Amino acid sequence: MRQNQRGKLYDLIEFSPKHKIPILKIIERLKDLMVPFRDRIYYTPEMQGSYSIKKVLPALVPELSYRDLNIQEGGTASNTFSQMVQGIFEGNFEQTRKDLLAYCELDTLAMIRILEVLKQV
Repeated sequence: MRQNQRGKLYDLIEFSPKHKIPILKIIERLKDLMVPFRDRIYYTPEMQGSYSIKKVLPALVPELSYRDLNIQEGGTASNTFSQMVQGIFEGNFEQTRKDLLAYCELDTLAMIRILEVLKQV
């Protein structure tokens, strides 16, 4: 499986070919929020040389944090979700579903708030 958002959408096309056209239209509109940080268009020492959202977020939006979440990283979220979809997850399904939703909610809010900061620059 691909690891970025575009890749996940291409995976979704493979899973559901009948939705190919609308998904491709979404892909065309995507902007990669990582680019300004990766390319050093925007940098601050608080990012500690990284363009990971886990470093960018506390540098730009310190009031948001993954620390209080049960799931704190994308790899864990992705692997857990995959296990749940495949029917091989052995944990508390309902609690983990809530944990995944909380992680995704914060991830989305983080990107929105980071974009707001960039728009002010």
